[in-house]
Amino acid sequence: MGLISKLDPELVHGLEVFPVEMYAAIGDDPPAARQMFDELTAAMADLIPPSDVTAEDRTIPGPDGDIPIVVYQPPDEAPRPGLLWIHGGGYIIGSARDDATCNAFAEHVGCTIVSVDYRLAPEAIYKQSVSDCFTALNWMVDNAGELGIDKSRIAIGGNSAGGGLTAGLALYNRDNDGPELAFQLLIYPMLDDTHETPSGHEIVYEIVWHREVSLKAWRMYLGDEFGTENVSPYAAAARAKDLSGLPPAFVSVGTVDLFRDEDIDYAQRLMAAGVPTELEVYPGMFHAGERVAPEADVSQRMFNGYLDALKRALA
Repeated sequence: MGLISKLDPELVHGLEVFPVEMYAAIGDDPPAARQMFDELTAAMADLIPPSDVTAEDRTIPGPDGDIPIVVYQPPDEAPRPGLLWIHGGGYIIGSARDDATCNAFAEHVGCTIVSVDYRLAPEAIYKQSVSDCFTALNWMVDNAGELGIDKSRIAIGGNSAGGGLTAGLALYNRDNDGPELAFQLLIYPMLDDTHETPSGHEIVYEIVWHREVSLKAWRMYLGDEFGTENVSPYAAAARAKDLSGLPPAFVSVGTVDLFRDEDIDYAQRLMAAGVPTELEVYPGMFHAGERVAPEADVSQRMFNGYLDALKRALA
């Protein structure tokens, strides 16, 4: 059975948005992939609806130099909930400037968002990426007053690689006496460096995020740990033995996603560990399909699903 036959028909045209060449470059030529991604982002900028949310580029001090962030502020009265947003991109591409998603969260939830430009592979490995996110989280809490944030209502969230980093950060934060978190938002998170699941072998089609490019990305992100039994759960949260004591979670994934089975398994393990967890699985949805075919009914259900989940959690 081919890929097209598995997809919701309204999503098929979205396959044309991300070129096959960009997926190939992520695994083989990261600088070229970043250039392609930046050009695509610039071309799509005019499609972002106008918003009252403000976006401010800033830098914060990190252990190895300044970390770029973007602070998104809605017009809602302070104190507001807060979200640390961690962008996707296979740990290889992407940036903190994620206006379409962050504007939507800020408007729908009425929250302040700090979006972090963590260091990317292969120039850095997961230790630097997690460190940057943990630093940004602590800066957000320490500066809650200035940012208009209610410290008791802070969530972390991300999509794809950003969802994987969110899960890893939740574990790292728990184990290193980090700040209290109200919620973790895991949108089709990249959790398992092996992809030894049925969906991990099923999704091999080069026109979507597929097994071969994902394993190449993991190799760059993990460095010398790739292919060993020593992979840190802060890098690949599926490796974690103990999921107790983590903040409540929401997991969202499609049925035609490489990460389908690892995400469902992680949600079930969170539940078994006593973590309040919601899981939503969308038929016919491919990886990040709601971002490239937003008008499709299934895309709107998925997008509204995670917007509403964050709103409920931070109410």
